[in-house]
Amino acid sequence: MMESSSNEATGSIVARGVIAREPGEPGVVEEFTIDPPGPGEALVRILASGVCHTDLSAKNGVFGTDAFPFLLGHEGAGIVERVGEGVTNVSPGDHVILAWRAPCGECRFCLAGQPHLCAASLNAEKRMRTMDGVTLTPILGIGTFCTHTLVHSKQCIPYDPALPPEQMSLIGCGVMTGVGAALYSAGVKPGTSVAVFGCGGVGDSVIMGSRIAGATTIIGVDIDPRKLEWAREFGATHTVNPTEGDPVEAIKAITGGHGVNYSFEAVGRPDTTLQAIFSRDLAGTCVIIGVAGPRSTLDELPLGKFFDLGGSLRVSWYGDCLPTRDFPMLAEWYKQGELDLDRVVTRIISLDESEEGFHAMERGETLRSVIRI
Repeated sequence: MMESSSNEATGSIVARGVIAREPGEPGVVEEFTIDPPGPGEALVRILASGVCHTDLSAKNGVFGTDAFPFLLGHEGAGIVERVGEGVTNVSPGDHVILAWRAPCGECRFCLAGQPHLCAASLNAEKRMRTMDGVTLTPILGIGTFCTHTLVHSKQCIPYDPALPPEQMSLIGCGVMTGVGAALYSAGVKPGTSVAVFGCGGVGDSVIMGSRIAGATTIIGVDIDPRKLEWAREFGATHTVNPTEGDPVEAIKAITGGHGVNYSFEAVGRPDTTLQAIFSRDLAGTCVIIGVAGPRSTLDELPLGKFFDLGGSLRVSWYGDCLPTRDFPMLAEWYKQGELDLDRVVTRIISLDESEEGFHAMERGETLRSVIRI
């Protein structure tokens, strides 16, 4: 167990975490300070954190440089240690999965019954600072590559402490994003067909969600044979490697010449997005999950062909989930053996190995490295 030190005069604690100070530079494990929780906030001792591609993008400056330094990590599970004034949904000692979206209940979307689109998601005040006094920006309002973090209490979703935190941490982002994209963003129906472009941690979660939803043809698409093998283990009925020919034509061949009812793009590239769009059957749904770079454009979309195909093209944010409803459901599916999170955890690493976790992800060696604190 990783201990923290405290300042009795101020009530603040000294924690350790992976901090990215400059774009493109490696994250470094440093000590930092955390002020006591304010109203509605919770101090959480992190037990485990998944290494997600979004953290790599953030530390490389893809999402802008004004927010540096970052406290990396946004996919975590831990134990509530302290709560601020007015907190009633969690108590010290609760085991929780952290959610990076916590609906406010008051914005225009929440009031219209669409809390999954909340425009004012709740976060803690920025009360975490480097030892030289610079205010930290926790990734997606959480920050989980650390011994402790400060979040809004509504970002804490309790789970059964008998369940392993390594697997539970993944529900907080990648697994929820993929499963939710299938269940909610696309609304996959029983007996339908699915193609998933990109069979990493999120893509394989789409495959699991599609299987749970009752899809009978699930096609995994990736250029890495190892990832295609993983896709089959998670429930893909067919796999396609684009290096061996046109993936759109291969998908149509599998589906009787028609294409799939639902396609998912989990890479974030213009070429795979076009392939996902045109691998659909008439009136099919294409769901974009992969986060493209800020300069990516879709310049070669033939609008006439797109119109003739019909259907819908939509973006999925966080799988259109509601964490309070969906995290416990996914945890229960894991407990029942319906959601194979054990296989998603490819490697267990330490805080000091976080940079190698990013490199292993870039090399395609892992679905998820998980930091055990």
